[in-house]
Amino acid sequence: KACVLALNPSASQAALFSGSTSAKFSGCSIMSNSSAADAIKVQGSAGLQADCLISAGGIVLNNPVTTVCNSPISQALPASDPFASVPAPAAGNPCQNLNGNKTTQTIQPGTYCNGMNLNGNVTLAAGVYVVQGNLKINAGAVISGSGVTIYMAGSNTVSMNGNATVTLSAPTAGTYSGMLFYGDRTGIAAQSTFNGTATSSLTGAIYFPKQQVNYLGNFSGQNGCTQVVADTIQWSGNSTINQDCSSLGMKDIPAAQSVQLVE
Repeated sequence: KACVLALNPSASQAALFSGSTSAKFSGCSIMSNSSAADAIKVQGSAGLQADCLISAGGIVLNNPVTTVCNSPISQALPASDPFASVPAPAAGNPCQNLNGNKTTQTIQPGTYCNGMNLNGNVTLAAGVYVVQGNLKINAGAVISGSGVTIYMAGSNTVSMNGNATVTLSAPTAGTYSGMLFYGDRTGIAAQSTFNGTATSSLTGAIYFPKQQVNYLGNFSGQNGCTQVVADTIQWSGNSTINQDCSSLGMKDIPAAQSVQLVE
């Protein structure tokens, strides 16, 4: 099973680990569906631990990677989109609005027709947020919420400042169980950036099938329960990711199928 899956079938460096990142993936693998020779690449001084690296194409390691499997697996069968059957939330009326003059506020689920520009202390009440516009979390903001799913309509993006403190978790039951961020399947190429302080926590799946996800934050979810499934993924944050997350409503992400002979 995987906790990071790059869906793009042909992109170079579809799953890239770079910079001075130190990422440990416990109980799960890194998977890329790309057929490129460098579908998974580790460069710079990046340190990476995972159960295995699995690629439909090739794997380029500029420094050693610690794995449980004997060696990385290339030329594997691509993995299917684990969230392909999850329906897109429908937009509703009326439009919800933020009060930009408040330093502390609780906002409600619904459709935000003009995007979301978050400052100060903002609590998201449980439910589904349909964002028709970009979502920006500014420096110094303190954002929290549990039981939250944020759907980015169209090609709208998430921009999370590295000096913001963000503690968000997905629902643990229902249609969007385990789904924290959900990018529109009908969007076009774009990039969403997830950053934050060492005390930030994103618990749930970050799913952007048509976007690149830049995971820069020095953080992970509650008990390390964060999953990233995107068109392409660039990881340069320090984090420890685990995959024993069923108690938090998250599901396993199947990696490439394999055939083994056993006695």
